[in-house]
Amino acid sequence: SLYVSEYFSQSAQKLSFYSWYGNAKLFHFHVPEDTVLLRWLLQASRGKGPECTSMEITVHFRYGAPPVINPLGTRFPVNATVRPSYNISITLSSAVQNTTFVNVTTPAAGDWFIAAHLPEAAGRIEVKGFSTPCPYMFQADMFVLRLTDMPVLEPGVAVPQTVSPAKPLHVKVFIPKHAARMQFQLRSCVTSEQKACAVRVVLGSITLPQSFQRIITCTGSVNCSLALDSPPWEKWLQIMVESLGAANASVSVEMLASFTACRPGSTSAFLNFSSLNQSQTGPRPGSTGAAGSPTLSTGEASRNTSHQRSFCLQNQPVVREDLDVVSVRYRLLNGHSVPVHSISPTLLLLNLNTGMDSGGSLVVSLLLNKTSVNLANATVVACVSAASPVLSLNATQNCSTAFFQGYPLSVSTSSAEAMLIVLYPQTDDWFLSLQLICPKGQGECNAAEAKVTIFAYLTPCFNDCGPYGQCSLLRRHGYLYAGCSCKAGWGGWSCTDDTKAQSVGAQNLATLLLTLSNLMFLPAIAVAVYRYYLVEASVYTYTMFFSTFYHACDQPGVAVMCIMDYDTLQYCDFLGSVVSIWVTILCMSRVKKILKYVLFVLGTLLIAMSLQLDRRGVWNMMGPCLFALAVMIAAWVYHGVKRRRCYPSSWKRWVFYLLPGITLAFIAISVYAFMETNENYYYTHSIWHMLVASSVAFLLPPRDKHKKPWAWSQKLTCRYQICQNDREELYAVT
Repeated sequence: SLYVSEYFSQSAQKLSFYSWYGNAKLFHFHVPEDTVLLRWLLQASRGKGPECTSMEITVHFRYGAPPVINPLGTRFPVNATVRPSYNISITLSSAVQNTTFVNVTTPAAGDWFIAAHLPEAAGRIEVKGFSTPCPYMFQADMFVLRLTDMPVLEPGVAVPQTVSPAKPLHVKVFIPKHAARMQFQLRSCVTSEQKACAVRVVLGSITLPQSFQRIITCTGSVNCSLALDSPPWEKWLQIMVESLGAANASVSVEMLASFTACRPGSTSAFLNFSSLNQSQTGPRPGSTGAAGSPTLSTGEASRNTSHQRSFCLQNQPVVREDLDVVSVRYRLLNGHSVPVHSISPTLLLLNLNTGMDSGGSLVVSLLLNKTSVNLANATVVACVSAASPVLSLNATQNCSTAFFQGYPLSVSTSSAEAMLIVLYPQTDDWFLSLQLICPKGQGECNAAEAKVTIFAYLTPCFNDCGPYGQCSLLRRHGYLYAGCSCKAGWGGWSCTDDTKAQSVGAQNLATLLLTLSNLMFLPAIAVAVYRYYLVEASVYTYTMFFSTFYHACDQPGVAVMCIMDYDTLQYCDFLGSVVSIWVTILCMSRVKKILKYVLFVLGTLLIAMSLQLDRRGVWNMMGPCLFALAVMIAAWVYHGVKRRRCYPSSWKRWVFYLLPGITLAFIAISVYAFMETNENYYYTHSIWHMLVASSVAFLLPPRDKHKKPWAWSQKLTCRYQICQNDREELYAVT
């Protein structure tokens, strides 16, 4: 045998603390056919700074689709099927780097996915630039060992093979479409030393998180056989045979694979078209059933029943309609309602094998028409499975195929509705099998028929993540998948877990606190207007307006009001906040008016540019603050040297205005930078609003001495007033 090794690598990704699926870093690989050994090389590393501590990295594996994970222990939506992912933990303690190997023998060919993430996020809101987070990096590489000349078993032909003592034998057989059963036989087992034969046979490949390999052990000269019901259609099945005998003895065997075909029927489609024609031309006398629906006579029903016995399934034509990215609707050509019988299952094909369908949620909904069921205790049993359909629902009602555990559904007259949600369905052909089951035996169901309305579709996020979530489309290279980002304390895969959800009253309170706290700018605006700082008052009014409506639009719950685009509101709020600090400090410096207004305009333009480059950068606020403080200190020193005394010279100005204003500003900065978390944001950020606005009212300097106070009574009333004439009269003496 000729083995070929191949190596696949992807670039490293920076890991994040987990709060929703978007924090997990996804790696997508494709395992080629005839792979007998798969080895993952997992490399994790961290930075060397003092902020880097011991960390545990969780790595999840899954075949066919991204892994469904639940690190936070939240609830999944009702009717969702969840099977725990296979995962390992990698610990970074004293070592800066950790290398881990994961081996998978005889892996399934196709798409494999790896997702890695850090533990749950602490929820602290960090200002960008105030602290340097430790970088944790993760990289996954894949080594495969592939057999280039794997022997092929032909159906019905016995093939002699020799098993080497130190190397297992790998063969494969192609399973055709509509194969209902596969029979594998191992016979004529003889060792080179003419001793008792002992071999182990493994059928199928490993798939994670669940693997359904079938293993048989053959000893002696007795023939071994294994039957597989519903093997995967149109796929290669790997068979591995290894010797359990002496280390130096080879084994000769004969292998035979045979299939039992399933003859599909399409009479149901013809009958539906006939019913459609009857409904258009009018029913014949005596052929109208309950609710005016056309039914078949007793003779026609018996002929159809005998005709169905010759088929093992009844196909229903389904059209796949692509709507958008990870969005597909399945439309039945004969209408949403399909007939279901007891003789053979009704089968629908749901095509999800494009390679881009596994990043959403497959939703299957069944609705039983109660008037169509003649038997009160009859039940329609359904099964959703991948790779091959379930063809024996009437015998065991076991929703499983040879290598896949399906998802069962059932509807009856007592429970007429059923829904199934498959999260991240694996890339494959999916099948929906339906069959009518009677509690007293199938004899009473032979002439019965049930009408079931079926809705099947693929959606990026189930129910669009609900009212408390946002469906986000994520991308890893060319692969797209979707995830829900929850808000207002809601959690879960589809934001349906209300364990920590905020009540409507709490949401209204948060909105009121964050918006009404901006009214603390009114005293600052009044002080600025009273002291003739009209430009500064205009900036404070702008900041108060946009901060109020930005936080009204930024709320996670139902108490939301957006007067314009969210991004515009956020930009205007950030711009107004930084410019307010800028003009306040420059106003305190008491420079000449022409210079002050030049700095106002120039600084505002530079701040607008920097916010466009990086809106959340700490230097967007710190840079203008430090520069304005430098201008203010230089101006104060200049005034102090010129007057030969401390500036400002009044101790009352320091005690009652400057020191309280500076104290409020420092407390506000401390709250903003070090105390905000996701849980306390609505009141800590409200405190930030009130403290900053109050500090502005204290820090604004008094008006110029030549400026007289506003004479509101004289300006707002109409009456005569004595005007002072300051002009000097010049007299000429002749």
